[in-house]
Amino acid sequence: MQDFYYSIPTKIYFGKDAVNHLTDCVKECGSKALLVYGKGSIKKNGLYDRITGMLSDAEIAYEELSGVDANPRITTVRDGVEICKTQGIDVVIPIGGGSTIDCAKAVAAGACYDGDAWELIEDNSRVKKALPIIAVPTMAATGSEMDYFSVITNQEKKLKKEIANENLYPMYALLDPQLTFSVSPYQTACGTVDMFSHIMEVYFAPIPGTEIQDRIMEGLMKTMVQEGPKALKNPSDYDARANLLWASEWAINGFICSGKLGPWPAHAIEHQLSAWYDVTHGHGLAVVIPELLRHILNEKSAPTIATYGVNVFGITMGNDIVETAERAIDKTEEFFKSLGLGLKLKDLGITSEEHFDKMAEVALTDGLDGCLVNLTKEDIIDIYKSCE
Repeated sequence: MQDFYYSIPTKIYFGKDAVNHLTDCVKECGSKALLVYGKGSIKKNGLYDRITGMLSDAEIAYEELSGVDANPRITTVRDGVEICKTQGIDVVIPIGGGSTIDCAKAVAAGACYDGDAWELIEDNSRVKKALPIIAVPTMAATGSEMDYFSVITNQEKKLKKEIANENLYPMYALLDPQLTFSVSPYQTACGTVDMFSHIMEVYFAPIPGTEIQDRIMEGLMKTMVQEGPKALKNPSDYDARANLLWASEWAINGFICSGKLGPWPAHAIEHQLSAWYDVTHGHGLAVVIPELLRHILNEKSAPTIATYGVNVFGITMGNDIVETAERAIDKTEEFFKSLGLGLKLKDLGITSEEHFDKMAEVALTDGLDGCLVNLTKEDIIDIYKSCE
């Protein structure tokens, strides 16, 4: 096990009507907020009116940054930074999924920086300060409301990159499973894959002596395998939604990777799909992961993949450990399909190999040293082709 430092400064309110704590939290930060949200679903389900009414009753002024895309764009971040600087914003309140929260984090950091916000993404060390963030998540997926990551897309440069900086931890996260009831089946499925992949990336890091982390991760993944289909069958199943929402936090808040920190190859490979084709991140991961696992399967990786299959999906460890690992990969693919997701690039609308070479080149620079099985540019291109 590696040495580590671990701290989560984010304070959590979890449960029914957790959002009712919002105004008290805001008043700790100031008197003027920026609401950040997406394409308008919070207006359709009544959450927008509920939150703006609460703010007005508490005499808290607010501005709005709406229209955040599924892969949040640097252009939107720049718009938000401008609002913060010109309107004297004290606190940023993202309401929505991980993309909205990621965008809000970049805005909060950019508001405290003199240069262009993209410079913070190119050099995370430039983030010295950020406005406080109070996150109101409406789906279980990235867990961005309890971590210090923000992933932003630069469409002009065809890049999808992250900020990782401790100043980006939200001050509060208000987690109400009821707010996730209206999430569509497709987004529920994509969110489940996203959080599942967060755990897999850590689980397959080649760090020995991590029994506590591995057993916790297996339990989290089993929870997702069990509760994801329940939430799809009955979107208002409170306990299924609650388990998914709480599991999403522990998949990404740094706890499971304390002592087991390694590269995230599936994310590096998928981020290029999102950057070039603007696909939904969780769906892209569902396409990539089974083929990535098949590509790295060998005598070195087979024991870890086989153990994952036994402890997460309940398959039997056979005499041939490679064969057991193959069944574990098949079970992973079956799980993703059971969520209603197509697992080929064509299901993402990608029908050309035109950009594979450039995509692989960029993915390779995304910190892939030290994978369970080392990957080359040619390996990544082969993985893309095997997804066709």
